[in-house]
Amino acid sequence: MHAERLLPVQTAPEGYATLRAVEAYILRCGLPRGLIDLVKMRASQINGCAYCLDVHSKDARKNGENEQRLYLLNGWRESPLYSPAERAALAWTEALTRIAGVHAPDSDYEELRKHFTDKEIVDLTILIGMINLWNRLAIGMRYVHDAS
Repeated sequence: MHAERLLPVQTAPEGYATLRAVEAYILRCGLPRGLIDLVKMRASQINGCAYCLDVHSKDARKNGENEQRLYLLNGWRESPLYSPAERAALAWTEALTRIAGVHAPDSDYEELRKHFTDKEIVDLTILIGMINLWNRLAIGMRYVHDAS
């Protein structure tokens, strides 16, 4: 990976290490790894982050996600391939990623409460915030993914 602008890991190593520590928390917080991968993919689709889509699609496949679910993720509302809990998490992902326009609707939050504990909702919200931050770093600094 390289960046056409700045590499945060080199320019602000302490800040970057802090972000990595939050990522480590997310991976051990108890949310299913498959759900983490889907959330990262969906937010990255919305934000148009090619670097993150490349990284997270590879991670998702490595962690057992199947190709069809990845291909159809952009149309998750119309596909029967996603569980009710995944649907609630994806709706929350979209709501928080598009926060300026939709302001985290009560209906999306209430659907979350049917499938997730309070802690899981907070952890999911941290995850969504982090992937949106990573998308902004990658897009803003013009990260370029490997061509392989």
